[in-house]
Amino acid sequence: MKEQFELKPLPPTIEIETPKVLKQLSKSHRFLAELKGTAKTIPNENILINTLTLQEAKDSSEIENIVTTHDDLYKENIFIESKNTASKEVYNYAQGLKLGFQIVRKEKMLLNKHILTIQEALLENNAGFRKQSGTKLKNSFGEVVYTPPQHPNEILDLMSNLEKFINNSNFSDLDPLVKMAVIHYQFESIHPFYDGNGRTGRIINILYLVLENLLDIPVLYLSRYITKNKSDYYKTLQSVRDNDDWESMILYLLKGVEVTAIETIDLITQIKAVMQNHKNKIRKELPKIYSQDLINNLFRNPYTKIEFLENELNISRQTASIYLDKITEIGLLSKTKIGKSNYYTNIELVKVLMRE
Repeated sequence: MKEQFELKPLPPTIEIETPKVLKQLSKSHRFLAELKGTAKTIPNENILINTLTLQEAKDSSEIENIVTTHDDLYKENIFIESKNTASKEVYNYAQGLKLGFQIVRKEKMLLNKHILTIQEALLENNAGFRKQSGTKLKNSFGEVVYTPPQHPNEILDLMSNLEKFINNSNFSDLDPLVKMAVIHYQFESIHPFYDGNGRTGRIINILYLVLENLLDIPVLYLSRYITKNKSDYYKTLQSVRDNDDWESMILYLLKGVEVTAIETIDLITQIKAVMQNHKNKIRKELPKIYSQDLINNLFRNPYTKIEFLENELNISRQTASIYLDKITEIGLLSKTKIGKSNYYTNIELVKVLMRE
């Protein structure tokens, strides 16, 4: 490792859009555009925002060794009593991501104040940027591999520079996907928070793609790729600090965009097929209760409950209960009683989402 490494402001001072990077960019953009189009084929965007955000939250948190089951996570998402602390943290990640998406969609910017708001939702505290020195990044053996900026003023200066790099198109003419990789490296290297830097950084990845209109909604499932290739992830980040090896780090994340886009296209296609199966079966066997709003409700979360149907379809509690019981009778839902309430699991949707 270089002695006295000093993190420099952006943009990078060397040429980073190398021939290898440009070649990979072509593939990454192609599949990302296909993903954007595929996502539009689902009639209600909240179906993908809710389900895929939870998947992203689970995988992103696993990188930080916060592990929960799909079952606990889905229950947490509809406020079923859960004792699992990890599922609560993952739920907070999903909420932070959705909050960030709302901000970016409304403001058309991603400022430091927005990043602070997202991180506050993620960790449920308002500690803000680091003000105390002593933060060091260690490997699994407890060895220090990187010491991020320590002085509060340096952190603020670097975050101000990063904010400009994210939002000012005149500040850098790099390709947006290359910029996403550079932003990710810089944020993780600044390491501005006491906790939650990795998760916040991965939320910024997704939000930046929306900000640049490369996606309409936050559905790129990037954390699963990082989880599967975790050692390479940390290695390529460190190689920039040690050797100015921007190419390896950028190629790693661009390949992640390609692989993840392909996987997410497949996942959305499967969700769409299950939705169509549900529509056909309910239309045929329960024509009196069929509606698109009902289908949307059954796919907005892997679990649903009487109150959801009652509120979203504007029907009585008794009618909602009858609807869900009838759908259970034809095999599309399974009914579980927890405490005094009944919860209904979308069996086929859970199977699709739980695939590894």
